[in-house]
Amino acid sequence: MTSPIELPGFAHVYSGKVRDLYAPLDAAGAPRDDQVLLVASDRMSAYDFVLRTPIPDKGKVLTQLSLWWFEQLAPLVPNQVITTDVPAAVAGRAVLVERLDMVPVECVARAYLTGNGLAEYEADGTVSGLKLPAGLVDGSRIDPPVFTPSTKAPMGEHDEPMPYADVEAAVGADRAAQLRDLTVRILVRANEIAAPKGVLIADTKVEYGVRPDGELVLADEVLTPDSSRFWPAADWQPGRRQASYDKQFVRDWLTSPASGWDRASGEEPPALPDDVVERTRAKYVEAYETITGSTFEA
Repeated sequence: MTSPIELPGFAHVYSGKVRDLYAPLDAAGAPRDDQVLLVASDRMSAYDFVLRTPIPDKGKVLTQLSLWWFEQLAPLVPNQVITTDVPAAVAGRAVLVERLDMVPVECVARAYLTGNGLAEYEADGTVSGLKLPAGLVDGSRIDPPVFTPSTKAPMGEHDEPMPYADVEAAVGADRAAQLRDLTVRILVRANEIAAPKGVLIADTKVEYGVRPDGELVLADEVLTPDSSRFWPAADWQPGRRQASYDKQFVRDWLTSPASGWDRASGEEPPALPDDVVERTRAKYVEAYETITGSTFEA
């Protein structure tokens, strides 16, 4: 992983798979504990590895698309954004946000069956312990969408499906119900917006934080190609792997014979070839432009 950049007036506090966090310095030069600069890098993660090959402009696409979705979802839930007035070195890919107490659950909602959810369904007819109707196939619509939370594992470890009872145990029954209902509403509303533009959102992972007064707030990123599966609506056909605008393209290359990588080996994946990098960037940009109706400004 590349080292975080130096930002005058900020102290680096943490680097995740994709994002770097910086605390603004107060007048005395000490890091503030109420705000954080959230910087999206061009790093790509897949199968719990941070890949050695970045995707150009990925950080800007994720940031700009999240900001657009935060606006669309404002009637449903507040968000943590304070300002996009950030240092020039990270302009376009960073936001200053409230520092929150993050909810220790990966909040996932599914409107279509695929990926790890499909594998569990094929094994025992459930997704995260929820019984689904018989006869579903890869790409089948789940109506209404379901809440399928997972654990929030440390970097390098696997998130695991989390029974709803475990969510209640972690955050309390009232908060668990709020997380479930709000995550599903976000996915439903997102599809209401995106589907007429030709994009189906199969599933999404949402991050929440809690303000000091207990209010639940949408945090981190939302409805991006990193946190969601975007499918071209015109190509949707249950019973096969769907075309996508998201990082599934990278996952597919990594598990193909072309990469020469054995996912079960535990070894780091290989570098991405130039054509995969270029096509992945194009998919991210296409997702942004199709959903927002705006031209991406690199």
